Amino acid sequence: MRTCVGCRSRVVKSELLRVVAGGAGAERALVPDLDGRLPGRGAYLHPSQGCLDQAERRRAFSRALRAEGPLDGAELRRWLAEHEDRPGRPQRPAGMDEGDTT
Repeated sequence: MRTCVGCRSRVVKSELLRVVAGGAGAERALVPDLDGRLPGRGAYLHPSQGCLDQAERRRAFSRALRAEGPLDGAELRRWLAEHEDRPGRPQRPAGMDEGDTT
């Protein structure tokens, strides 16, 4: 069980998208972690724009990821816009195979 940082509801881990802080310094961004294997602390979010909006409004990502300063959510917002209409578990982008790190 994990808690969505947006709506604060508890659900099974497989229904949520893990998000990590990628980059360094002032260029830190929220990155979707589709396989749950990227290094660092992770925050869990329903793959929906509504939960992302709530999390950003409450500044939940900075707290959950223990990150200082702002985190750019543009990449995560773009990913959600492309994948939100698909029901079920968050999927890898086309062309990425299991274990592919490129």
